[in-house]
Amino acid sequence: MAGRVLGGRYTVQDKIGTGGMATVYRGVDEVLGRTVAIKTMLPQYASDESFAARFKQEAQAAAALQSPYIVSVYDWGKDGDTYYIVMEYLRGIDLKSGIRRHGALDPQKVAQIGSQIAQALSIAHRHDIIHRDIKPQNSMVQQDGNIKVMDFGIARAKNSHLTTDNSVLGTAHYVSPEQTQGKELGPTTDIYSLGIVMYEAATGRVPFDGDDAISVALKQVNEMPLPPSQINPSVDPSLESIILKCMQKDPADRFQTADELGRVLRDYLSGRIQAVNAATAGLNLTTTHVVPVVDTHTSTGVMPSVDRVDTSGKSRPLTATEHAQLEAERKKRKSRRRTILGILGAFIALAVAAYAAMQMFAAGNATRSVPNLLNLSQEEALAAIDDTEFFEHGNVREEYSTTVERGKVMDQDPDPQRQMARGTQINIWISKGPEPAKSVDVPDLRGKSPAEAEELLAEKNLVGKAGNSVFDSEVENGLIAQQSPAAGTTAKEGDTITYQLSKGVENVEIPDVVGYDSYTAAGMLEEKGFVVDYGYESNGNVAEGYVIRQSPTGTATKGSSVTIIVSTGPEVGEIPWVVGSSESVARSLIEDAGYYVNVTHVESYEVESGTVIEQSNSGSAAVGETVTLTVSSGPGPSAYTTPEESGNTEG
Repeated sequence: MAGRVLGGRYTVQDKIGTGGMATVYRGVDEVLGRTVAIKTMLPQYASDESFAARFKQEAQAAAALQSPYIVSVYDWGKDGDTYYIVMEYLRGIDLKSGIRRHGALDPQKVAQIGSQIAQALSIAHRHDIIHRDIKPQNSMVQQDGNIKVMDFGIARAKNSHLTTDNSVLGTAHYVSPEQTQGKELGPTTDIYSLGIVMYEAATGRVPFDGDDAISVALKQVNEMPLPPSQINPSVDPSLESIILKCMQKDPADRFQTADELGRVLRDYLSGRIQAVNAATAGLNLTTTHVVPVVDTHTSTGVMPSVDRVDTSGKSRPLTATEHAQLEAERKKRKSRRRTILGILGAFIALAVAAYAAMQMFAAGNATRSVPNLLNLSQEEALAAIDDTEFFEHGNVREEYSTTVERGKVMDQDPDPQRQMARGTQINIWISKGPEPAKSVDVPDLRGKSPAEAEELLAEKNLVGKAGNSVFDSEVENGLIAQQSPAAGTTAKEGDTITYQLSKGVENVEIPDVVGYDSYTAAGMLEEKGFVVDYGYESNGNVAEGYVIRQSPTGTATKGSSVTIIVSTGPEVGEIPWVVGSSESVARSLIEDAGYYVNVTHVESYEVESGTVIEQSNSGSAAVGETVTLTVSSGPGPSAYTTPEESGNTEG
């Protein structure tokens, strides 16, 4: 898969994870030049039309969810037989790994994580999407400490027609009781799972564990969790009550919406403990015990082990009708208890409120709510304190902040809305904006894989970005060949380092330069990236300075050598003087010197037959020229007849 381009745009790089239905790769969006995560459906599911439909639904549903706490989905499509989704590439670690590494987290951090996941769920629930698999493995902790919820792979729109069953698809340690029992699911299912995530973050361990998924799922249905404070004493009662309310067995006893849960967590983070206590009032904090579950409609309910005594005095198991009657009676008693407790609680609340009001009136309004100064400028905040004519200025300090604009109030003490006495000093902290980035040395990425490069850059708090791939004969295909800024230079933390992956050796067509002058031929070869080597030969048919032949031809690796043989012109030699020599000797001497011989015979009275009378040329001449020899054939017939026989009658 590595190196494949999907949709003509997304280049697949190294694998970064595998799930139940898909494999996830790091990739590059070649159009926008950014690193992305590419999720591809596993081959065994790609051919299944129902799975393909769910995969398409996942992409469409997730793309509609826009939140700083949800991983963004950019694109999706099909390339050949491959279904793929292009998502935001997340840098950081999942919350599960963070808990394993650091153990139980600070209560404030637990509440912050819960608040951000609740905000993500709120967006999903508004789109009628239940995540169904909230767990720390699906919550990525970013480099800035914020959370992003990912993997809506088993999320399903409530109005989906693709499936009519409610199969348990989540992980057993985090599923709600109703998921285990196959009941209809709603937003409170995700709230239960989020409660377990916060429980694990606060204590360092899951509330229910066992040898297999079935035993864990049964505990989700039948057992109450041990309160977190009994595992980690630093968990305060307010946070504990929020977590345990999320984890109530009956969905009606939990927070009913993610918005409601998020609001209570923000109250906790702001120190509004009275609001938290009011939201969790009446919560049952009983320690771990077995809760029998009666359900005549599913096979997963646990029937109570209660027997009846018949007329013979022997015990017998309860019938289904008797079970139902017992359950109905239990629900009636529970309802009556709730009604009585609710009425008593209302009277007590009214009495407390009346008493508080009388005390405040009697004291001449001795306390007042602290104004909210957050995000005001320093001047506006001090003016707001003065306007109360009740509180006093405290200390003004400055701190760096990545979330609050420079010059604005980022924190205050006491917190907003707290009831404080007259004359209380209000301290404020002013944002100095983001802390200036530190200078770091840019690491050498050449020859590294993208995963190795990202790890090196993360150590320096730098960000990697893959650019266009390049050919490089010295770097293996798929590894980094070039980078910018260069290794060893200085950059600021948070800067982006762009790197180019090698496409390996580039083979190119070698130009045919035979017949060109050597200067032109060398230019043609160098333009294509070749190194030119020269050889020389004399040649009577090719003019001096022109290419006789080349090696190699066809295609070759860019940067390799091509040899051209250049003509030095014809070779010059000495034509021997052969006049007076026999024809055979003359021919041998001239041909051995590198010349061609042409022979003409003539009659001669003076020169013996077979002897060279004359030659056409001699001395210095180009090798390969032709020398014409005139050879005597001896006297003709007239040399042996009388004048009368020859027809000559004169004198």
